[in-house]
Amino acid sequence: MTDKKTDERDEAPNEFLPKLVTVLREGYSARDFQADVLAGLTVAIVALPLSMAIAIASGVGPERGLYTTIIGGFLVSALGGSRYQVGGPAGAFIVLVSACVMQIGIEGLILATFLSGLLLVLAGLLRLGTYIKFIPYPVTVGFTAGIAVIIFASQMKDLFGLSLAGPEPAEILHKVGTLWGARGTATPAAFGVAIGTIALILGVKRLRPGWPNLLIAIVTAAVVVALTGLPVETIGSRFGDLPRLPPSPSLPQISFDAVMQALPYAVSFTLLGAIESLLSAVVADGMSGRQHRSNIELVAQGIANVGTSLFGGFCVTGTIARTATNVRAGSRGPVSGMLHALFVLGFMLVAAPLAAFIPLAALAGLLAVVAWNMAEKEEFWTLVKSSKGDAMVVIVTFLLVVFRDLTEGIVVGFALGGLVFIRRMSDAAEVETAQDEQAKTSGGVDRDRVVYRLHGPYFFGAAARLGVVLDRIADYPRAFVVDFSDVPFIDSSGARSFELLAHKVARKGGQLYLVAARPEVRRTLLAQGAREPLVRFVSDLGDVDAAEAAR
Repeated sequence: MTDKKTDERDEAPNEFLPKLVTVLREGYSARDFQADVLAGLTVAIVALPLSMAIAIASGVGPERGLYTTIIGGFLVSALGGSRYQVGGPAGAFIVLVSACVMQIGIEGLILATFLSGLLLVLAGLLRLGTYIKFIPYPVTVGFTAGIAVIIFASQMKDLFGLSLAGPEPAEILHKVGTLWGARGTATPAAFGVAIGTIALILGVKRLRPGWPNLLIAIVTAAVVVALTGLPVETIGSRFGDLPRLPPSPSLPQISFDAVMQALPYAVSFTLLGAIESLLSAVVADGMSGRQHRSNIELVAQGIANVGTSLFGGFCVTGTIARTATNVRAGSRGPVSGMLHALFVLGFMLVAAPLAAFIPLAALAGLLAVVAWNMAEKEEFWTLVKSSKGDAMVVIVTFLLVVFRDLTEGIVVGFALGGLVFIRRMSDAAEVETAQDEQAKTSGGVDRDRVVYRLHGPYFFGAAARLGVVLDRIADYPRAFVVDFSDVPFIDSSGARSFELLAHKVARKGGQLYLVAARPEVRRTLLAQGAREPLVRFVSDLGDVDAAEAAR
């Protein structure tokens, strides 16, 4: 295998080359395969109960979670742009998927997943993956914490073994009210199983970090319930026996009305899937020192969603927990992710009938732990305390995700994050007096010549603030000099303000001089009408003296 700098070289020419091809070209040995087998088995043990739990929480059968892991997980690793990305159903999608199922049913969910796959492929081909990585950190923390709250709320029914007279509301305030109203139907046995599962997950992780704590906890809960006959609901009692194989592939039912109904959910799946998968790839990069290819990663996510929808699965994306497990388990590349999908298929073939004994309360306890871990509590409070701007973005995003809509939370949070950034960049831009020594006279400062220096990027945010200053000081000088040596960038709004300033100075008989403007800055100024002789571009203050003498 080559060193970690390999991924950073000639990345642009290879941006649509799957990392599997790169790994095989570097040389893939039997020792590498052995490491990937162990890593893939480790991830499969984690993914098996988690896939079923997420599927059930999303309002679909547990078998669909397994289909998603097998088909989608294999394609994500085989075609993706990350060495270590592991795909499958993600907890972040529970809210959207359950809402989709309630509104347009299972067939509508499959169609929305199919359309989302096509949109993700298009996004990758348009190279939008490069820009999705620019979503502000407070937005990702806010929506992740919001999703964690919603996931936990969605598990309260099974955690307490509640019985509801009707369907469980999707909106969180109504959900909590309905569950509180049904508190008298709580089942102590179910609550005991859930608490025991949580305790076992946390205890095994603390005492034996290398052991598969999720699988141990679920298997133990199933054995205890089967031997004691506790009155708790299981996968078998609610869903029946699981199939041993995925179904034959078939296209979802497509019609104009069905597409129109599914399209809003498909767009939401696309947005969240792109964010989640690229965020997971970034986490893997940080753990491994590698660099992923964002655009082919989106294409692979799209193909995986199309593929899993053909087999009756639902949204697949890169998952942070399973990807991190893959890296820690010693993966050498995408083969481990492909093997993890095959191992899950093997488990399904051999042990599908045994899954019927798994208590739903145990899976609810597992997801409660997942929600707690994904809440990013420390990061949330750090952002709240860091600055007013970050606090506003993370809190608004969190509240919108919890009480309104996930997509709305991301879009509004991104817009607020952009406004905070503009404000900070505007505050960083400065204009200061730089009075030339040659312009001083014995009687004080020569008002026929003033020199000002700009610092920082001069864009529309800074132009709105600094333009007022420049207008005030443009009332009298014969030579108005602006030093651009510390201006790395100017946009069309900023350039337009100097074109207007030049006209004002010219009407008073003066001349505007722009000193040491960089080539790209000068091109923008010229494009907006700041041209000679209205504006004089000079290299230094000495050129101003020569130009003034010539006038």
